[in-house]
Amino acid sequence: MSLHRRPLLALPALLGAAALRPARAADPFRVGFVYVSPIGDAGWTFQHELGRRAVEAALGPAVKTAYVENVPEGADAERVIRRLAQDGNQMVFATSFGYMNPVEKVARAFPKAKFEHATGYKRAANLATYSGRYYEPRYLTGIIAGRLSKSGTIGYVAAFPIPEVIQGINAMLLGARSVNPKAVIKVVFTSSWFDPGKERAAADTLVAQGADYLTQHTDSTAVVQAAEEKGVWCSGYDSDMLKYAPKTHTTAVEMHWDDYYIDRVRKAIDGGWTSGDVWGGLASGMVKLSRFNPALPAPLLAEVAAQTEAIKSGRLVVFSGPLRDQSGAVKLPEGKALTDPEILSMNWFLEGVQGKL
Repeated sequence: MSLHRRPLLALPALLGAAALRPARAADPFRVGFVYVSPIGDAGWTFQHELGRRAVEAALGPAVKTAYVENVPEGADAERVIRRLAQDGNQMVFATSFGYMNPVEKVARAFPKAKFEHATGYKRAANLATYSGRYYEPRYLTGIIAGRLSKSGTIGYVAAFPIPEVIQGINAMLLGARSVNPKAVIKVVFTSSWFDPGKERAAADTLVAQGADYLTQHTDSTAVVQAAEEKGVWCSGYDSDMLKYAPKTHTTAVEMHWDDYYIDRVRKAIDGGWTSGDVWGGLASGMVKLSRFNPALPAPLLAEVAAQTEAIKSGRLVVFSGPLRDQSGAVKLPEGKALTDPEILSMNWFLEGVQGKL
């Protein structure tokens, strides 16, 4: 009889012990981020890092994130992305264009994990893509440059001649020519997303060639710092860079990934994640202009504000005809607008851009 009674007597004690122990929480959902440059305190990678921090702040213990910074595009990227997947990350954000082929390859090897690639175009059932319509705020910085430049020459330090970069150059010219039909853009490519030395040298070259307004599609603050030293107006890229050029920095094309990252991770946790492509513009809040230099005249700010609302509402379409390329050939007749596929595959410069692809 005691054989039966002993478990019964022990049961309350066992229940009491169990009650004292907290229930084991579910393992956090693990998310990895891969960055092409050092995080720093401004630039492309910094903005993605702010998005990662926002995920942790919004989702708390339900999520655990990791990141690897300063990862070169190519074989190193594949190694890092693969390691993040092997280490148990259930979702990986690869945040540079050159990660496209590596992340596609790793996604095939880890079909249960979810992958997202910034600025790319290759997708799969477990691989999504996302980017911003950077060309929309670029058009607005073109208006500012067109109004402020006395020479009408804008210097543009660019990384690589890919559609994302070419869109920005062409859009800025269109904005500048909307207020100064004689404006031109001179382009210098650095063949690197992040190389402060090359970016500074390119900026110096452009000023020597007559540019009195500088901008960039690169990741460091070297261009705006050069502009400050040279005493020429400038606009930054990726994030607010005013503190690096307090006298000459007008504004910056700024990216905001917070809401996107929180939404995508939450969907992955809840089981609602699906592959696809997101291309957010000014209306979505994914891209915008950063704070303005206090020295900018009120009429110019009003003009930029009006055109911002026109783009958001669709009343102003940046790439609308007539458009001519560098040779003078008509690329788009009057009354027409470029389609998204045409913008995404843009591989030509507008008439008025001085540079080679």
